[in-house]
Amino acid sequence: MNPRLAAVYVLQQVLDQGRNLPDALETVHSRIPDQKGRALTQALSYGVLRHGFSLDAILLQLLKKPLKAKDSDLRYLILLGLYQIIHMRVPNHAAVSETVKLTPALKKNWARAMVNGVLRNYLRQTDALLASIEKEDISRYEHPRWLLDRLRANWPDSWQAIATANNQPAPMTLRVNPQKISREDYLQRLKTAGIPAEFCRHSKAGLRLNEAVAVEQLPGFKKGLVSVQDEAAQLAAQLLQAAPGERILDACAAPGGKTAHILETQPQLTRLNALEQVPARLEYVRDTLQRLSLKAKLIAGDASQPDAWWDGKPYDRILLDAPCSASGVIRRHPDIKYLRRDEDLETLVRTQQQILQALWPLLAAGGMLLYVTCSVLAEENNRQIEEFLGACNDARLEPLDTDWGTATTAGRQILPGEENMDGFFYACLRKA
Repeated sequence: MNPRLAAVYVLQQVLDQGRNLPDALETVHSRIPDQKGRALTQALSYGVLRHGFSLDAILLQLLKKPLKAKDSDLRYLILLGLYQIIHMRVPNHAAVSETVKLTPALKKNWARAMVNGVLRNYLRQTDALLASIEKEDISRYEHPRWLLDRLRANWPDSWQAIATANNQPAPMTLRVNPQKISREDYLQRLKTAGIPAEFCRHSKAGLRLNEAVAVEQLPGFKKGLVSVQDEAAQLAAQLLQAAPGERILDACAAPGGKTAHILETQPQLTRLNALEQVPARLEYVRDTLQRLSLKAKLIAGDASQPDAWWDGKPYDRILLDAPCSASGVIRRHPDIKYLRRDEDLETLVRTQQQILQALWPLLAAGGMLLYVTCSVLAEENNRQIEEFLGACNDARLEPLDTDWGTATTAGRQILPGEENMDGFFYACLRKA
């Protein structure tokens, strides 16, 4: 399959059908014969979703009348052409011709002249069109209005920086498995393989690559020497501070990166239970642990309904990586800007409350619950924790003695792009 045509189908699945981007890409990758073609499809899909609001604003000015809903594939094809001209190092003539020649594959020969005319009109009006998208916040910052409003309300001094960071490709960050190799030795292996990298500042196991590579190129990846995980996400295991002999619950565990990191950091636990509500997602945890030669008890269950799966034995520590808006990881998942809705936030906040209240009784006296989200919105983060503390007499907020992130009224917040990390929130709750 032509990689550009594959990208059209990916965008249709995400924007028309509400499918997440990784799953949509998975449906077409097997139909693209070479790695280079698959990489192009991925780059185009991510790129159009990152810049879709400005590309759409430009397209509306170039069309004599809006395209019909049934011609969404044509719209995505033109957006791909515009993206290549504006943001990629594709010669203009090649971007135009490669886009135009795909109209028959969409069974829309009638649109050939129209697509050609739209793209060439853009080339004639480039300066004016690019200037026009700077006039509106939605097209300038490439975010939906509701999300910009929430970012502005939460972060009045830095919402523009957050939105800008969300539109940048994220670096590839690795977590070295200390049970198999030291971080220093693995850095040397990368150097020998011609893959430049550097130590992460805050994660004791982290390495950040200068440029992303396919995981197959990482030395010893299949043998479990290393995993791919953002530095901010790696901080969870460090903050949890698991000790030998403890019982630990990792709630909402899929895809298993934090589960594995806890086991890598502390292999002498009595038990680590990895809980995940969707059984199919539990398979990701199983695959992750198997590759890394690690073991945990996998439980399919709802974190807000522990009576259905809890064995009655208290946990010394609980990691709650709560379901959230994922507003802190948009740079890795640009489809969030299109799939998430403002009204989703109320449901997510209520779910977080239910899970916190349900898991707290499972924690032993003196035990610690680490609350984590990949959100930058106060409703899901410090306000959520404040409300819980107000309602729970035996919960105490434990200060986080760190030099990363920003202190909030309850916990610490890392903003997207801050020291090249994703946006994460952490709060540590101790049971009196």
